[in-house]
Amino acid sequence: LVGGSRCSGSLEILHNQTWMSVCDAAFDQQDAEVVCRELDCGAPVQVLGAAAFGKGDTQMWTQEIQCRGNESQIHLCPTSPSHENNCSQGSDVGL
Repeated sequence: LVGGSRCSGSLEILHNQTWMSVCDAAFDQQDAEVVCRELDCGAPVQVLGAAAFGKGDTQMWTQEIQCRGNESQIHLCPTSPSHENNCSQGSDVGL
C-alpha cells in the first residue's frame, strides 16, 4: 500500500519485478479482505476508487482479481483478463 500508512493507501502488486497499480473497477470487498489479512491489518474498513490516495506512476495491472476471501495472500487468488476498459491512471484502488 502506498501513499497512506502501513494499513491504508493505493494497492500495488509486484509482477515480474515491476510494481503495478490495481484498477478499482476490478477489485471488491473479498479482494480487500485478503490484502488486509496478508498485511496483518485486520478487516478492511473501506474500498476506495478514483485514486483516493493519489495517482500512481506505475503501470496498471490488467488482470481482474477474483478472491473468494479466504486466501492467505493476494497472489493465491485466481485472476482473469479484465473486461474493464476504463482503467487508467486515476482508477487506482485504495484501502
